[in-house]
Amino acid sequence: MDEKDIKKKLIALKKEVTHRINSIDRDIRHEGMTADWSEQASERENDEVLESLGNSSEQELEMIKFALHRLKNGTYFRCEECGEDIPTARLELLPFTAYCVNCAEKIES
Repeated sequence: MDEKDIKKKLIALKKEVTHRINSIDRDIRHEGMTADWSEQASERENDEVLESLGNSSEQELEMIKFALHRLKNGTYFRCEECGEDIPTARLELLPFTAYCVNCAEKIES
C-alpha cells in the first residue's frame, strides 16, 4: 500500500463519515418530519441513538483528519505511543489508527 492509495482511502472515508454526520444532523433536526403527532413521537425516540452515532462519527472524522496530517508529516506508519512501525495489515483494516496493536490494547484497558 503506497501513500497515494492511503490518502485516497482516507479522503474517501472522510467524505463518507462527513456525509453520515450530515445525515444524522438532518435526522436529529427532524427535517421533513410528518405532521402526525404520534409519528413525530416515534421519530423523536431515536434521538439518543442518533446523538451517540453522531458523536462516534465525529470522533472517527477527527481520527481520519489526524491520519491525513500524519501522512503529510511522514509519521503515518509509526505508532504515536511507542514509535514502532504499525503493521501494514493493521493500517489496511484501520487506516486512521495512530497506534500499534500493543499500544492500542494498553490505551483501551
